[in-house]
Amino acid sequence: MDALAGLLEGPRARGAFMIRACFEPPWSIRIEDRAPLTVMLMIRGESWLTPHTGAPVRLRAGDLAIARGPDPYTCADDPATPPGAVILPGQVCTYPDGRPMRGTMDLGVRSWGQRLDGSMVMLIGTYPARGEVGARLLDALPPVLTLTPEVWECPLTPLLTEEIVRDEPGQEVVLDRLLDLLVIAALRAWFARPEAAAPAWYRALADPVVGRALRLLQDDPAHPWTVASLAAKTGVSRAALARRFAALVGDPPMTYLTGWRLALAADRLRDTGDTLEAIARQVGYGSAFALSGAFKRVYGVSPQEHRTGAARPSAGVAF
Repeated sequence: MDALAGLLEGPRARGAFMIRACFEPPWSIRIEDRAPLTVMLMIRGESWLTPHTGAPVRLRAGDLAIARGPDPYTCADDPATPPGAVILPGQVCTYPDGRPMRGTMDLGVRSWGQRLDGSMVMLIGTYPARGEVGARLLDALPPVLTLTPEVWECPLTPLLTEEIVRDEPGQEVVLDRLLDLLVIAALRAWFARPEAAAPAWYRALADPVVGRALRLLQDDPAHPWTVASLAAKTGVSRAALARRFAALVGDPPMTYLTGWRLALAADRLRDTGDTLEAIARQVGYGSAFALSGAFKRVYGVSPQEHRTGAARPSAGVAF
């Protein structure tokens, strides 16, 4: 699993979902759900997305926007329209004065808003929990990014538009996969721009030597990798690999591997019921004791504290 897929893997396990929002002006929704990643695809009409800091962004039909939490933001027909509803963590919907909405804006199958035939229709996909594997990619994004059809035309729009209202068995699974594809394709397009500030490791994936080494480490973290064994797999000398890897990624190969293993362990502690011993073997540590010591040094909390949510790690790893 690479870090682009890992951006979604753990969060999906903790409840990603997708809805269709339908509104007629005037309308305004304040989003305070603290979700780390929300994607918005404009199907009809236009809207304004106003981040917590920064200028409002206009979205037209065909545009895609990604909002990076946890800061709040507002979606509206006009930046001046006051919010009529507030979305809180857990997708709790209230009026601005705090009164619960109690489903008053439910419009049927995965549809929410004022009226199904509203002049504005937007598909909204949310990943409400953050995973450590994808944290460094997520942190490289601006609070709000947008892609227009002139830059990238979404090939998934017809499928999503059709599936979002299909009340049939398997709908949730289909939407989960389509949402993942949508986000990954959008991020690829975003980082492919010449001016994109992609993370060093992401850019290094294009290198024929370092990219191969990165994929080996990401795909099989439990393997007892050494610089020598990586060099043999990539067809260069140990010194050449170490030098090239550090220059492109910013860390030596084994430092990168340690960060990758611990990030995987952090997500598996939160997303599975596996024992610490089992997770240690899965990510390349010889024992639970060895993993626990390394985890505490990097994240500042024990694996058990991380699992129970006693503290959130500050993600001091580079991958």
